[in-house]
Amino acid sequence: MGNPKLGISNDNRPMHYSVGAIIKNEDKYLLIDRKSPPYGFAGLAGHVDENEEPVQALYREVYEESSLSVLNPRLLLEEEVHDNTCKRGIDIHYWYLYECDVEGDVNRNPKEAKSIGYYTKEEIIGFFRKDRLEPVWEHWFRNLGII
Repeated sequence: MGNPKLGISNDNRPMHYSVGAIIKNEDKYLLIDRKSPPYGFAGLAGHVDENEEPVQALYREVYEESSLSVLNPRLLLEEEVHDNTCKRGIDIHYWYLYECDVEGDVNRNPKEAKSIGYYTKEEIIGFFRKDRLEPVWEHWFRNLGII
């Protein structure tokens, strides 16, 4: 694990940069059940490291968490998200959210996830109702009209 890229937020507080992947297979979305904070079901995601471009971080994070290779990444959204605390104690992240195709076989990284799989919108709504959806992914899924 490298050092996360550090920046300054719009309100002059420390901020990390992060990437996330929306990966679909027909009408299902690939999610992990995170093993470390922030807990909950989430898309594949992680910090952008120092001296790394967001799309490079996307390729790295998706592979680290799933053994999948990213194809055709498309930037969907980017924004500064507050109250998004990571295990390193920073609570503001500038996110790059991509939709991408993938190739390969899904393999769970036991250091990153309790489980990994494809879930329907209804199942994702169920995770939200049970407080089992990571908060930033609730934010993304709401913005994208998935929940």
